[in-house]
Amino acid sequence: MSKYLAIASALVAIAACDGIEARKPNGARAQDGAQTGPSDKASLYAPNPYIKIDHPEWSRNAVIYQINTRHFTKEGTFAAAQKELPRIKELGADILWLMPIHPIGEKNRKGSLGSPYAVKDYFGVNPEFGAFEDLKSFVDAAHTLGMYVILDWVANHTAWDNSLVTDHADWYERDWKGDFRPTPWWDWSDIIDLDYSNPELREYMTEAMKYWVAEAGIDGYRCDVAGYAPLDFWDNVRRELDEIRPVFMLAEWQTRDLHARAFDATYAWDWHNAMHDIAANGADVGALFGYYSANESAWPADAYRMTFISNHDKNAWEGTQFELFGDALEAAIVLSVVGEGVPLVYNGQEAGNPKRLAFFEKDLIDWREHPVGDLYKQLFALKHETRALWNGAGGARMISVLNSEPQKVLSFVRFGEKDGIFALMNFSAEEKMVSFPQSLHHGAYTDYFAGGDITFDADSTLILAPWSYRVYLKN
Repeated sequence: MSKYLAIASALVAIAACDGIEARKPNGARAQDGAQTGPSDKASLYAPNPYIKIDHPEWSRNAVIYQINTRHFTKEGTFAAAQKELPRIKELGADILWLMPIHPIGEKNRKGSLGSPYAVKDYFGVNPEFGAFEDLKSFVDAAHTLGMYVILDWVANHTAWDNSLVTDHADWYERDWKGDFRPTPWWDWSDIIDLDYSNPELREYMTEAMKYWVAEAGIDGYRCDVAGYAPLDFWDNVRRELDEIRPVFMLAEWQTRDLHARAFDATYAWDWHNAMHDIAANGADVGALFGYYSANESAWPADAYRMTFISNHDKNAWEGTQFELFGDALEAAIVLSVVGEGVPLVYNGQEAGNPKRLAFFEKDLIDWREHPVGDLYKQLFALKHETRALWNGAGGARMISVLNSEPQKVLSFVRFGEKDGIFALMNFSAEEKMVSFPQSLHHGAYTDYFAGGDITFDADSTLILAPWSYRVYLKN
């Protein structure tokens, strides 16, 4: 008997012991010859929804606003930030992401104030920002205004002087010498990595995350380098948090698997990189096609993917929104909101912040009225009011509209049952006249930004200025 036949025989025997009936190609049962019924086949081949979690209803048309508490106000406190909540509400933000609120480690600290991602105490509040009561007041005030608060959570590593280092030294990874180690290959010398093979660590971290939901009333988490902690840990965390109340979870990662049982949203890094390649390196619109093709074909329809122009990492280490996107900035912002995805604003973007904010020191944002803020406000109002633009399966798919300048002009529709848009962006430094060979977009519209009615038919053409955009609302 060959080894392959032996293995096959063993598998059949195991299946029989487990009550599993081996099936012949014609559907007959191997043992009694009875035919498989229609209901059995329906069960066998029925699609199995990939996403097992329920998104909070309030997240369906939500946008995210990131607050770097240290820089957000002159005082750098929760109390001062609370006074700014009406302004953020007016902008149109729904979910407020607070960067880590915990005490920062002092051992091996970077800069004079250190990185907020070097956590010294998971149950404490950084006195630089205020006290627990100040955080709770901020959360309550946000709720009163109809907004929600998520905390930045750092599960992968701690500061060198976190009490866990002495109380539970076995909860940490070691290098080849047997010493505590920072995350390998990165210059993160102010932190050391945790070892998630330890069940007690998993329980501790889960209880710490439950604490802030139960006691501070927060609405979920943005999880730092989420892919560096095991998936089954996150799956269980989501289950236990949802037992307290429905939460919103955002992963700093780009993996489909995280959406199944743990996270509502993940980072759309590929979108950001493609958009930056067009803006800064002269790439054609085709740079975005790979992202949108995979988003539709390989990711679940109800997976939220966060589209962003900037965040704390991009701003601090790579450049401001103006440095990264130049003349393409406004068109990129429009696509980040009216295209598929959950849009993010990093504090200061709306004020046209012209500088890279220091990461390990105190820095100030020059708050002012700015066209970028006006644009975001208009776009967020459009997203809230237009069901076709909602997040995940709650909104409509983007469908490409073929045009005569396909390398430089992106055009698409998002049509829902009751509303929809036709959008175009000229991602080039040249004026483009475009025509459309197909009829998908034909119909009557209102120009969202310029006002006025327009009808598209087979004879319609448009002239698009360099780096310009158009959004038309379906009538």
